[in-house]
Amino acid sequence: MESQRPSKPSPSKPVPFSPSTPGPLSSFARFVVCGGGVGLLSSAAVPLLAAAMPWALANALITVASTLLCTELHALFTFGTGRRPGRRQHLQSSGSAVAAYLATTAAMLVLHAVQPSPTVLWEQAVYLTASGLAGIGRFLVLRLFVFAERRKEAAPRSPQSPGAPEAIEAPAVPVQSRGVLSTAAGVLSTGAQRPAHSAMLPSLV
Repeated sequence: MESQRPSKPSPSKPVPFSPSTPGPLSSFARFVVCGGGVGLLSSAAVPLLAAAMPWALANALITVASTLLCTELHALFTFGTGRRPGRRQHLQSSGSAVAAYLATTAAMLVLHAVQPSPTVLWEQAVYLTASGLAGIGRFLVLRLFVFAERRKEAAPRSPQSPGAPEAIEAPAVPVQSRGVLSTAAGVLSTGAQRPAHSAMLPSLV
């Protein structure tokens, strides 16, 4: 009689993709929407605030507030981390914003150094090109470095507990080998069978 084949552990189901974690294209679209929306609000808020204080101070305050707001939106909406950014993320995001500002400023300085009296079309073309390249660079920095750890922590994990060992699949045993093993196991468990009757001895009459 053949022993039953050992049951294989059921494979773990694949973890579905979390809808709260957007892909690169979706993240970039959200990055443009958030950055553009906050930029428009900032451009409208600076003149209003400049009526009560010097323009340079109003611009500095709106720049700081808009950078903080953009970082919050990028953490919660653009990259889908699931929680608000910490101090390190705010500092890194502010550093990338300052680097983008310096890049656009350097591009305009180079333009005026090459051509002392550029036309408005050239100024707009250089400024928009530098802003676009700086924005792409800032997006890559935020996605790959600033919010990379938060996205990994927010990703769904497998239902298996982290400390539990992985199930090892037992190798399949051929039918012939199973029959031999079951026979040997039966002999070892019952022992050698003794004859049911005693030997016949001749009677002495």
